[in-house]
This record gives sequence, C-alpha cells and structure tokens, in this order.
Amino acid sequence: MKQIICLEPGKFEQREVTRPVAEPGKVILKVKRIGICGTDLHAFEGTQPFFTYPRVLGHELACEIAEGQGPEINFKAGHPVTFIPYFPCNNCIACRNGKPNCCTKIQGAGVHIDGGMTEFIQVPAYSLIDGEGLTSDELAMVEPMAIGAHAVRITEIQKDEYVLIIGAGPIGLGVMAFAKVNGARVIAMDVNNTRLEFAQKYFGVDHLINALENPVEQIAKITGNEMVTAVIDATGNKRAIEGSLEFLAHGGRITLVGIQKESFCFSHPEFHKRETTLRSSRNATREDFNQVVTNIRNGNVNVSALISHRITLHSVPDQFPLLLDPQKGVIKAIIELD
Repeated sequence: MKQIICLEPGKFEQREVTRPVAEPGKVILKVKRIGICGTDLHAFEGTQPFFTYPRVLGHELACEIAEGQGPEINFKAGHPVTFIPYFPCNNCIACRNGKPNCCTKIQGAGVHIDGGMTEFIQVPAYSLIDGEGLTSDELAMVEPMAIGAHAVRITEIQKDEYVLIIGAGPIGLGVMAFAKVNGARVIAMDVNNTRLEFAQKYFGVDHLINALENPVEQIAKITGNEMVTAVIDATGNKRAIEGSLEFLAHGGRITLVGIQKESFCFSHPEFHKRETTLRSSRNATREDFNQVVTNIRNGNVNVSALISHRITLHSVPDQFPLLLDPQKGVIKAIIELD
C-alpha cells in the first residue's frame, strides 16, 4: 500500500509498505479522506511542538471498516467511521480523573505515532466513532470540529454572553460554530477579512472585527463598554495571546486552543484585578466527538463549507507546500483517496 512520510521539515516521500494485519482489539480501516490541519502544516514547517521525525502525518480521517474481529468490533466491513486519534494510557492521573485528552503518556496519531497519510491504518477498536449518515467529507471534519466543541464546552459558554474568538482558521471556525450552537453572541476577530466574511456567511457569527482596526474600541462599542466575558484564542500567536486580556471583562475567562513554542506573559495587575480564569484546551473527548456528529447529522453545523482545496495522496509531496501559500486562500484542504 502507498504511504506518505514526512522525513524531516520540508520533505515528504512516498513509499510502498506492507498493509497492516488486524491485531486483537484493533481494526484495519480503509482511509477515504484525510483533513490537513495546522498540526500537519506546522510539522512540515518544523514549528510543531511534541514532534519527532520521520513521521506519517494525518489524524483527521474519514474511513470505512476493512477488517477486524472480536467482541469490541461492532461494525461490519464497509461501515463508515472516523476515530478519536489520541490514545491515552488509561492509568495516569489525568486518565483517572476523566481527562484522557491530556493523558501524561498520550499517543497522538500523526504526532507521537504514525498517522493516516496512508491507504490503510490500524487503530484500537475502542477509538471508533460511528459515521452512519455522514459523507466522507463530513467525517473528515469531525475531529477538527471536536477541538472547537471541546474548547466551547470547557469554557462553559452560556446563552447570550459575548464571546470573542480570535482566529478564523478551521479550528477557530469550529469554535465559532459551537459557540453559536450554545446560543452565544459571537465576535470573530482576524486580520483576514475574507475569512471573517466566511465565518459570518457559513457559521452565523454576530460581529466581525479586523484585529488591525482598533479592536478594543470596537469591542467596547459592541458590548456597551463591558467587554467580553470569554475569549478563546485559536491562533497560537504570541502577540494575540498576550493582547487578549485587554478585551476581557472583569470576572472573565480566557481559553487557549492554539499553541506555539514560546512563553507568553500578561500584566499581573491587569490579570489579577479581573480575577481572570486562564486555561488551555487540548484535543477533545468522546463527548465532544459525539456532539459534533449529532450536530452534523441534524444540519446544525455546515462542515462541508470549510473544504476549499483538494489534493490526492500521490500528489502530496508536490502539492502540500503550496497549501502554505497565503495567496492560495486555503481554508481547509483535504486529501482524497477515492
């Protein structure tokens, strides 16, 4: 079978490898679609933390069952599925406290272990998510949308509260979508007006702000000078993170979804006087995946609208670098295998 491996930053290679054989408690999946996310792009650039090379990238997958046996295999061959691509130890303090998404020994497909840029992949049966009723395109979007759903859930977004979401990339758009599902009044902020307009057209955000055009004044005007009670950063940009505090109401909370390698800092007096809650949001849980699948099935979230570019598996070494070009206008690219 064909497999694409990232040998080192900036270099892909296609290889022929042996198709895996199902082990007890595991299932072989035929890969149909692979979503390309920021993790993959940053790995290619060499700026992704928690990363080693060589590595088979890819963890946003639409698949169908190819083979697998045992009582934990509940689907027949050909059944559409995706899976939770971060595998916990189930024994550490985080796992015991119901937080397998931040397991101390977590193994993320395409990050710590090889992922899905391949024709067939073996995964634990317990990680499967039923994809009945979803298209392959929709299934490939479940994992990134689950990242957004998780951030919204742990931030405890409430109906009618003002929420500022910084970054209108795929993850930020997912955050916006589920903040709207929760009934929030969503303010989207980015430096790209095209992406902001996309967020409003397809995800119904309430207000758009270009971060280069006096954002503090704009947010004060929108909120009646009270500012927002929640900020969710989906950029991982140091300057954006450090600037988020000036948009926050007293008693508010900040959640960081984006990640970068550097340290960041806040003014302690400004942070303190707000009694600010600061937290990170890592990965997602089965609860979040199930919420996403339900909302796609119900038509509450239009994930297919995100897909702007398509490439094939064999074209990855040549086409992948082009996806980093801002002039291409990529919102979400996927790799097609059928």
